[in-house]
Amino acid sequence: MKRSEKAQRIAAMLEEFYPETPVPLDHENDFQLLVAVLMSAQTTDLKVNQVTPALFSKAPTPEAMVQLSVEAILNDIRQVGLAPTKAKNIHRLSELLI
Repeated sequence: MKRSEKAQRIAAMLEEFYPETPVPLDHENDFQLLVAVLMSAQTTDLKVNQVTPALFSKAPTPEAMVQLSVEAILNDIRQVGLAPTKAKNIHRLSELLI
């Protein structure tokens, strides 16, 4: 059996066993998932899911997020690891997406 055939067989088996992989991060749109993934480094998904509702209620889109100051973002995500850097990156990411 060639490597490519073996890889295809394994992929088919995984698809059969896990047809839909759940995303452990709470989100309502692609932007929120992107922000949650950014925040998940150096912290748990549970902690991210605890802090994102407050942030996403204020800024569910990139356009709304850039209206917040970095300090306002930081206040909502302070409990996650590396929060000051992540707040700056979330703001900059939002600018880039717009």
